[in-house]
Amino acid sequence: MNATRTARSTRLTSWAVVGAPALMALYGGIRLVPGSRGPGPGWTAGHTAMLAGLLLFAPLLLALHRRLSPRGTAGRIAVGAALGTAFAGLLCSLAQIGIDLVVGLAAADKAEQSRLFDRVQDVPGVLPAVYQVGPLLFHVGLLALLTAAAAGRSRALPRWSPALVLLGTLASGVDLALIPLAAACYLLALAPLARPAAPPRAVPA
Repeated sequence: MNATRTARSTRLTSWAVVGAPALMALYGGIRLVPGSRGPGPGWTAGHTAMLAGLLLFAPLLLALHRRLSPRGTAGRIAVGAALGTAFAGLLCSLAQIGIDLVVGLAAADKAEQSRLFDRVQDVPGVLPAVYQVGPLLFHVGLLALLTAAAAGRSRALPRWSPALVLLGTLASGVDLALIPLAAACYLLALAPLARPAAPPRAVPA
């Protein structure tokens, strides 16, 4: 039973390693198509792709966490905090994309879309939680997990993996047109997770 669960988890992780960045890149590519930034098929398709891509980051975060073998209580607390931070940010990002998708479907034109966004973002707490601060927690937690995986005893990821994810995150933050580049960075950085995890080493008592 454990072997079956492990095999299923490995397959899901392998799919997510490719699927999450690919859907992210699809969203970024669709954004570059004229007319896709207002209500219509382009907006809906792009945001649906991004929503699916974000959902696939959930198994990737869990796979990263499983590859870590922190020392002591403090290490386990730190890794747990990083995972919790990443999931909190992921939920905020999902909320943002969900709102964007619903607004795009509800609005008849760009002007109405803008009014609907203003109405949603005027709700106290929504702007910082869903659009400004909240989604950043995903990147902070992900980078913390990647750094631990690259620097820890297990060496689950190469040392350049966190740097690639940081580069991709900064690139998309500077210009959303660079989302496909960010997706390529994420794919390269996370690709080692598609391999089965090595058996954990014995830890001295």
